[in-house]
Amino acid sequence: MLTPRNNGAKPSGVRIRVECDATSPARFVLGDRTVEVAALLDRWYGDEADYFRVRVAGGDLYVLKHLRGHDRWELTSFTRHGSVGTSVEAERPRVLH
Repeated sequence: MLTPRNNGAKPSGVRIRVECDATSPARFVLGDRTVEVAALLDRWYGDEADYFRVRVAGGDLYVLKHLRGHDRWELTSFTRHGSVGTSVEAERPRVLH
């Protein structure tokens, strides 16, 4: 299990604790709640961090950021299942004003 440590890096998201299976997040802890990852949808690599877009049971989407040099995890994005214009499989066109 990877646990957060503060090594001086400025946080850009909410710090979380993440447990991984092999090379991707399997579950993470938000407050006193453990959230199980149902599917890894995407992953990408930055200069200092790796990002994982995951879907959890119930359909909510999260982007988890792993700061490699600090061995710290952050929650950088959350999208509630059913939010208009933000789903992975868009059901209708998004209208921007």
